[in-house]
Amino acid sequence: MTAVAKIVHNTPEIEAEPDLTDGFHLVIDALKLNGIETIYGVPGIPITDLGRMAQAEGMRVISFRHEQHAGNAAAIAGFLTQKPGICLTVSAPGFLNGLTALANATTNCFPMILISGSSEREIVDLQQGDYEEMDQLAIAKPLCKAAFRVLHAADIGIGVARAIRAACSGRPGGVYLDLPAKLFAQVMDAEAGRQSLVKVIDPAPAQRPAPEAIARALDVLKSAKRPLIVLGKGAAYAQADEAIRALVETSGIPYVPMSMAKGLLPDTHPLSAGAARSTALKDSDVVLLIGARLNWLLSHGKGKSWGEPGSTKFIQIDIEPREMDSNVEIVAPVVGDIASCVQALLDGMGKGWQQPPSDWIETLKTKRDANIAKMAPKLMSNASPMTFHAALGALRTIVKERPDAILVNEGANTLDLARGIIDMYQPRKRLDVGTWGIMGIGMGFAVAAAVETGKPVLCVEGDSAFGFSGMEVETICRYGLPVCIVVFNNNGIYRGTDTDPTGRDPATTVFVPDSRYDRMMEAFGGVGYHVTTPDELTRAVNEAMNSGRPALVNAVIDPAAGSESGNIGSLNPQSGIKKKK
Repeated sequence: MTAVAKIVHNTPEIEAEPDLTDGFHLVIDALKLNGIETIYGVPGIPITDLGRMAQAEGMRVISFRHEQHAGNAAAIAGFLTQKPGICLTVSAPGFLNGLTALANATTNCFPMILISGSSEREIVDLQQGDYEEMDQLAIAKPLCKAAFRVLHAADIGIGVARAIRAACSGRPGGVYLDLPAKLFAQVMDAEAGRQSLVKVIDPAPAQRPAPEAIARALDVLKSAKRPLIVLGKGAAYAQADEAIRALVETSGIPYVPMSMAKGLLPDTHPLSAGAARSTALKDSDVVLLIGARLNWLLSHGKGKSWGEPGSTKFIQIDIEPREMDSNVEIVAPVVGDIASCVQALLDGMGKGWQQPPSDWIETLKTKRDANIAKMAPKLMSNASPMTFHAALGALRTIVKERPDAILVNEGANTLDLARGIIDMYQPRKRLDVGTWGIMGIGMGFAVAAAVETGKPVLCVEGDSAFGFSGMEVETICRYGLPVCIVVFNNNGIYRGTDTDPTGRDPATTVFVPDSRYDRMMEAFGGVGYHVTTPDELTRAVNEAMNSGRPALVNAVIDPAAGSESGNIGSLNPQSGIKKKK
């Protein structure tokens, strides 16, 4: 409380002024009121003091070296917690860096709020050339679920509340909140400010499915001879783990998990058809999609990955009605939140439910066992330099022994092969590139996974993927996070053996040979390891994870190992023209 001197009848008296608050504190109070305790970001004009004050008010503020990685951290924090992750950036270029992560969060249905400082409206609108002048709201709108700008301190509570509700309700996604620099210094009565704050009530209310939709879906399932359940990352986000497990086991229907849904049921579960994915998709006659979309990752529900056109009937659970029929006909759309829909299906099955024919289950089991047996010798090699399979075989055993650890994974071959080789045993323990398949999520995801869960993190990176966010090893060391990074180093993108036909430059896909990424970690006080065999890799990762210290393992992979674009080489067009000599 402040006070001023006042003269009354020549006698000095003290008159108290009302308590005041400002935009800085109202933003912090609005976030804390809604249970948000962590901010990811990069400090700078005009939000430097906001970070300082948030830290002084007890919030955890994790400062990164680049806004995109802070945004990725906020996005995956949203996935893990079902609360919007907060990314705080400076204006213009910093905002644009964070916008990549915001767009990715929206595409992947992760609740996230990007809060950026901005230039003043009156200057931006007249294009008078302010510091980092940009109409950020207009740029953000097409790339996120919603975008809001707050101009008056008294509206901060409403602005934050609207952003939270937009990020979490329905299909989750990214929201942009624009806070011009002048807003932070605006002053108002503290009590009026407190009353202006809004605690969001039930930001993601249950949306229960229509009974007739459930009845229709059950009728289609009953008619199936070769049914299949596909679990997407939406099913993992829903945290309806027990209900989903009960649905699979009660129905007796085999399931294929998409990569971030691995571990909802252990990959070693008898009904897991992940190791027989191609057969399961191609031969199924009814497919129940739970939190999965028929996008490119599932070949849009048609083509050679599936059976004859029209031979597969699809049932889809999704909270967004417009997702239905996006690529093929959905014969039984079930609109609602996953927890409510799965429980309704489970209740509708009752005690007399007939499980699928045993020959379908046996077909998938036989194919799964054959594929696992075929891969086993590749995983057991201890040759130097390592192949991708041998290195991943070593990490597969480590993850099995540490099922509570979180696996972050990105790359081309490193990602594609790890999806099939490394089994997961618990939900939300595998975090990867998701729907867009973009590189650069690794360090941001690793930081947030460690911060939000307190669990050890194993981050498995291709050397190309690591390059997008590698400087954030300093962030990991600065905060002393229990993150072990393994860089699969084969000297390049896909392979390290390409050449420039002119002999002038390195090939476009080739990096500096024999780079020592482990020394980057050592430079910031972490622990570095350089390994050339699976046995050395196993020892290094176990030692690092036992220590709980930041560590990086430079794992030397045969430069000739790897294939163009991993498992999605078909998406990389090839020239049809041969140059004449």
